[in-house]
Amino acid sequence: MASETTCPAPLFPAPPFDQELNPLLVSGQLPSTVDAARMVALRTPTPLVGVDEALAARDLVRADRLVPGLDGDPDVTVAVIRKRAGAPGGPGVYFAHGGGMVMGDRFSGMDRYLDWITLFDAVVVSVDYRLAPEHPDPAPLRDTYAGLVWTAEHAAELGFAPGRLIAAGLSAGGGLVAGATLMARDRGGPALAGQILLCPMLDDRDATVSTQQIDGIGVWDRSSNIAGWGARLGDRRGTDDVSEYSAPARATDLSRLPPTYLDCGSAEVFRDEVVAYASGIWAAGGSAELHVWAGGFHGFDAVAPDAAISVAARKTRDDFIRRLPGSRTP
Repeated sequence: MASETTCPAPLFPAPPFDQELNPLLVSGQLPSTVDAARMVALRTPTPLVGVDEALAARDLVRADRLVPGLDGDPDVTVAVIRKRAGAPGGPGVYFAHGGGMVMGDRFSGMDRYLDWITLFDAVVVSVDYRLAPEHPDPAPLRDTYAGLVWTAEHAAELGFAPGRLIAAGLSAGGGLVAGATLMARDRGGPALAGQILLCPMLDDRDATVSTQQIDGIGVWDRSSNIAGWGARLGDRRGTDDVSEYSAPARATDLSRLPPTYLDCGSAEVFRDEVVAYASGIWAAGGSAELHVWAGGFHGFDAVAPDAAISVAARKTRDDFIRRLPGSRTP
């Protein structure tokens, strides 16, 4: 009689998903795995009419600007978004969007920051960095840093004091902002009041427990992550030939960073690298506020904004900004 063969149980079983989020996964609306070719095929520029309508509904306006690239690189487009009337007077927020290094534009993920303009009289500058694989590393990072430098240099024109600049990034953009913040530290500026890293993409090495757990399940699983890093780094992914600016989890010195907010879900690939980054900041004597939302998959607050953990996550981000110097309290 032939013996039955069974697949071995995973070495690290995945944590459960939040009960409000799980139906979205079961429905099949959210794919777990997306390869690089599919990411490129999914690229769709955000319709400007829709953007402007959404902004007008909040009495906000935008202006696109071309800013100089770094050291002779091509110019970089940024969107400046602010209240329609009145001087801003609050913080500046420099934002880098998500999309796995391959997708997205300066308006992707704007739901994450529009409330900050209303709550804190903030001015937001969102960067359209070049995308992989057409523009591999270090192009996205250089664009992100160039936009950060321009934003700081034009603080008076934009309506905030230089000491009130916050850098914020989502997913791939979170990794780019973390890298640009390390560059700012090592190059002597710009000075930042804080950085906000939302489920940031920090580590190309695929060696954590959480990347093994989230494989074929959830949102943006292990295979997707390997594909995104591969599009950006090519054959260098996972080798010693990757700088700490391009993959900030590789940084061995996390001292002298601005106050940092980090969050992620407990059921996403990025969990362990986010926790490790916060721990590295603490070990260096720095200030880091870490939130790991139980049962959250990658980007849960965008696809389920009314879920209890999504509401809580957004409130904690608002509270972090509220405590930073120069942020207005309503």
